[in-house]
Amino acid sequence: MQYDRTIKLFGEEKFNKFKDVKLILLGVGGVGSFALDALYNTGIKNITIVDFDTYEISNTNRQLGSVGNIGRVKVDALKEKYPEVTAIHAKVTPEWIDNFDFSQYNYILDAIDDVKPKVHLIKRYYTKVITTSGAAKRIDPSKIEYKSIWDTYNDPFIKKIRNQLKEEGFKRKFKVIFSSEDPKCIEKGSFEGVTGSFGLMMASVTMQKLLRKMEK
Repeated sequence: MQYDRTIKLFGEEKFNKFKDVKLILLGVGGVGSFALDALYNTGIKNITIVDFDTYEISNTNRQLGSVGNIGRVKVDALKEKYPEVTAIHAKVTPEWIDNFDFSQYNYILDAIDDVKPKVHLIKRYYTKVITTSGAAKRIDPSKIEYKSIWDTYNDPFIKKIRNQLKEEGFKRKFKVIFSSEDPKCIEKGSFEGVTGSFGLMMASVTMQKLLRKMEK
Protein backbone atom coordinates (compact mmCIF):
# COMPACT_ATOMS: atom_id res chain seq x y z
CA MET A 1 0.00 0.00 0.00
CA GLN A 2 1.48 3.33 -1.09
CA TYR A 3 0.79 5.26 2.11
CA ASP A 4 1.01 2.40 4.61
CA ARG A 5 3.99 3.82 6.50
CA THR A 6 2.62 7.35 6.37
CA ILE A 7 -0.62 6.15 7.98
CA LYS A 8 1.34 4.23 10.62
CA LEU A 9 3.14 7.45 11.55
CA PHE A 10 0.29 9.97 11.47
CA GLY A 11 -2.74 7.75 12.01
CA GLU A 12 -5.55 7.10 9.55
CA GLU A 13 -7.81 9.87 10.86
CA LYS A 14 -5.21 12.58 10.33
CA PHE A 15 -4.06 11.07 7.04
CA ASN A 16 -7.62 11.25 5.71
CA LYS A 17 -7.62 14.97 6.46
CA PHE A 18 -4.57 15.56 4.23
CA LYS A 19 -6.89 15.66 1.21
CA ASP A 20 -8.46 18.86 2.60
CA VAL A 21 -5.13 20.66 3.01
CA LYS A 22 -4.31 23.37 0.47
CA LEU A 23 -0.78 24.72 0.20
CA ILE A 24 0.96 27.15 -2.10
CA LEU A 25 4.69 26.90 -2.69
CA LEU A 26 6.53 29.92 -4.06
CA GLY A 27 9.77 28.84 -5.71
CA VAL A 28 10.59 25.25 -6.71
CA GLY A 29 14.38 25.38 -6.90
CA GLY A 30 16.96 23.81 -4.62
CA VAL A 31 14.81 24.28 -1.52
CA GLY A 32 11.25 24.30 -2.83
CA SER A 33 11.58 21.18 -4.98
CA PHE A 34 12.49 19.08 -1.93
CA ALA A 35 9.65 20.54 0.12
CA LEU A 36 7.26 19.68 -2.70
CA ASP A 37 8.56 16.12 -3.01
CA ALA A 38 8.25 15.42 0.73
CA LEU A 39 4.76 16.86 1.09
CA TYR A 40 3.38 15.28 -2.08
CA ASN A 41 4.77 11.86 -1.18
CA THR A 42 3.18 12.20 2.27
CA GLY A 43 -0.25 12.45 0.63
CA ILE A 44 -0.80 16.20 0.43
CA LYS A 45 -1.63 16.66 -3.25
CA ASN A 46 -3.48 19.98 -3.36
CA ILE A 47 -0.38 22.09 -3.78
CA THR A 48 -0.06 25.13 -6.05
CA ILE A 49 3.50 25.71 -7.26
CA VAL A 50 4.64 29.10 -8.55
CA ASP A 51 7.92 29.79 -10.34
CA PHE A 52 9.03 31.80 -13.37
CA ASP A 53 12.36 30.13 -14.19
CA THR A 54 13.46 27.47 -16.62
CA TYR A 55 16.00 24.76 -15.80
CA GLU A 56 19.65 25.50 -16.51
CA ILE A 57 22.54 23.06 -16.47
CA SER A 58 23.83 24.70 -13.28
CA ASN A 59 20.61 23.66 -11.48
CA THR A 60 21.36 19.95 -11.74
CA ASN A 61 23.57 19.88 -8.63
CA ARG A 62 20.66 20.72 -6.32
CA GLN A 63 17.16 20.85 -7.90
CA LEU A 64 14.80 17.90 -8.18
CA GLY A 65 13.35 17.70 -11.67
CA SER A 66 16.26 19.43 -13.38
CA VAL A 67 18.01 16.37 -14.83
CA GLY A 68 16.74 15.74 -18.35
CA ASN A 69 14.72 18.95 -18.41
CA ILE A 70 17.28 21.65 -19.27
CA GLY A 71 15.55 24.60 -20.94
CA ARG A 72 12.07 23.64 -19.77
CA VAL A 73 9.82 25.74 -17.55
CA LYS A 74 10.26 24.35 -14.03
CA VAL A 75 6.61 24.23 -13.05
CA ASP A 76 5.68 22.45 -16.29
CA ALA A 77 8.27 19.73 -15.74
CA LEU A 78 7.23 19.31 -12.10
CA LYS A 79 3.57 19.09 -13.09
CA GLU A 80 4.48 15.96 -15.06
CA LYS A 81 6.31 14.48 -12.08
CA TYR A 82 3.59 15.48 -9.57
CA PRO A 83 0.43 15.45 -11.73
CA GLU A 84 -2.04 16.60 -9.07
CA VAL A 85 -0.33 19.94 -8.37
CA THR A 86 -1.53 23.22 -9.85
CA ALA A 87 1.30 24.89 -11.76
CA ILE A 88 1.55 28.66 -12.19
CA HIS A 89 4.32 30.05 -14.39
CA ALA A 90 4.74 33.52 -12.91
CA LYS A 91 7.33 35.76 -11.31
CA VAL A 92 6.56 36.48 -7.66
CA THR A 93 6.70 40.25 -7.16
CA PRO A 94 5.04 42.53 -4.60
CA GLU A 95 2.44 43.39 -7.26
CA TRP A 96 1.76 39.72 -7.98
CA ILE A 97 1.34 39.07 -4.25
CA ASP A 98 -1.15 41.93 -3.96
CA ASN A 99 -3.22 40.60 -6.85
CA PHE A 100 -3.24 36.93 -5.89
CA ASP A 101 -5.87 35.37 -3.61
CA PHE A 102 -4.06 33.52 -0.82
CA SER A 103 -7.15 33.12 1.36
CA GLN A 104 -7.87 29.55 0.22
CA TYR A 105 -4.53 28.16 1.42
CA ASN A 106 -3.69 26.75 4.84
CA TYR A 107 -0.06 27.83 4.50
CA ILE A 108 2.17 29.78 2.12
CA LEU A 109 5.58 28.16 1.66
CA ASP A 110 8.13 30.79 0.69
CA ALA A 111 11.23 29.48 -1.03
CA ILE A 112 11.91 32.56 -3.15
CA ASP A 113 15.24 34.39 -3.02
CA ASP A 114 14.26 38.00 -3.81
CA VAL A 115 14.27 40.47 -0.94
CA LYS A 116 11.37 42.74 -1.94
CA PRO A 117 8.68 40.10 -2.51
CA LYS A 118 9.84 38.14 0.51
CA VAL A 119 9.48 41.16 2.78
CA HIS A 120 6.13 42.05 1.23
CA LEU A 121 4.82 38.51 1.68
CA ILE A 122 5.89 38.31 5.32
CA LYS A 123 4.34 41.67 6.14
CA ARG A 124 1.00 40.77 4.59
CA TYR A 125 0.64 37.09 5.51
CA TYR A 126 3.03 36.43 8.39
CA THR A 127 0.51 34.27 10.26
CA LYS A 128 0.61 31.59 7.59
CA VAL A 129 3.96 32.08 5.84
CA ILE A 130 6.67 29.45 6.28
CA THR A 131 9.89 30.95 4.95
CA THR A 132 13.56 30.11 4.61
CA SER A 133 16.77 32.10 4.79
CA GLY A 134 19.73 31.42 2.50
CA ALA A 135 20.65 27.77 1.90
CA ALA A 136 23.71 28.34 -0.29
CA LYS A 137 27.39 28.45 0.75
CA ARG A 138 26.98 25.83 3.49
CA ILE A 139 27.84 22.15 3.98
CA ASP A 140 26.44 21.18 7.41
CA PRO A 141 22.68 20.48 7.58
CA SER A 142 22.86 19.95 11.34
CA LYS A 143 23.13 23.74 11.71
CA ILE A 144 19.61 24.30 10.34
CA GLU A 145 17.08 25.66 12.85
CA TYR A 146 13.57 27.09 12.91
CA LYS A 147 13.83 30.22 15.02
CA SER A 148 12.88 33.87 15.38
CA ILE A 149 14.00 36.01 12.47
CA TRP A 150 15.16 38.59 15.02
CA ASP A 151 17.69 36.10 16.42
CA THR A 152 19.25 35.01 13.11
CA TYR A 153 22.91 35.65 12.28
CA ASN A 154 25.70 34.60 9.88
CA ASP A 155 23.39 35.08 6.90
CA PRO A 156 23.65 38.29 4.81
CA PHE A 157 20.45 37.45 2.91
CA ILE A 158 18.19 37.10 5.94
CA LYS A 159 19.90 40.16 7.44
CA LYS A 160 18.59 42.18 4.47
CA ILE A 161 15.10 40.78 5.08
CA ARG A 162 15.32 41.50 8.79
CA ASN A 163 16.56 45.07 8.30
CA GLN A 164 13.95 45.84 5.67
CA LEU A 165 11.17 44.54 7.90
CA LYS A 166 12.43 46.77 10.71
CA GLU A 167 12.55 49.79 8.40
CA GLU A 168 8.96 49.15 7.36
CA GLY A 169 7.79 48.89 10.97
CA PHE A 170 7.25 45.13 11.15
CA LYS A 171 7.84 44.00 14.74
CA ARG A 172 5.80 40.80 14.94
CA LYS A 173 6.98 37.45 16.19
CA PHE A 174 8.06 35.53 13.11
CA LYS A 175 10.19 32.42 12.67
CA VAL A 176 12.32 31.36 9.72
CA ILE A 177 14.21 28.26 8.66
CA PHE A 178 17.80 29.34 9.09
CA SER A 179 21.37 28.01 9.27
CA SER A 180 23.83 29.29 11.85
CA GLU A 181 26.77 27.89 9.88
CA ASP A 182 29.39 30.36 8.69
CA PRO A 183 29.27 30.69 4.87
CA LYS A 184 32.04 28.67 3.24
CA CYS A 185 32.47 30.78 0.09
CA ILE A 186 31.72 34.21 -1.35
CA GLU A 187 30.01 33.12 -4.56
CA LYS A 188 26.74 31.17 -4.52
CA GLY A 189 28.23 27.72 -4.21
CA SER A 190 25.74 25.11 -3.06
CA PHE A 191 25.48 21.54 -1.76
CA GLU A 192 22.30 19.52 -2.12
CA GLY A 193 22.84 18.02 1.32
CA VAL A 194 22.03 21.47 2.74
CA THR A 195 19.68 23.00 0.17
CA GLY A 196 17.62 19.81 0.15
CA SER A 197 17.64 19.74 3.95
CA PHE A 198 16.21 23.26 3.99
CA GLY A 199 13.35 22.03 1.82
CA LEU A 200 12.80 18.97 4.00
CA MET A 201 12.79 21.20 7.08
CA MET A 202 10.17 23.36 5.37
CA ALA A 203 8.04 20.26 4.77
CA SER A 204 8.51 19.18 8.40
CA VAL A 205 7.54 22.59 9.81
CA THR A 206 4.47 22.57 7.56
CA MET A 207 3.42 19.12 8.75
CA GLN A 208 3.90 20.01 12.40
CA LYS A 209 1.76 23.12 12.02
CA LEU A 210 -0.96 21.18 10.19
CA LEU A 211 -1.01 18.43 12.80
CA ARG A 212 -1.29 20.92 15.65
CA LYS A 213 -4.30 22.50 13.94
CA MET A 214 -5.89 19.08 13.42
CA GLU A 215 -5.56 18.32 17.12
CA LYS A 216 -7.47 21.43 18.19
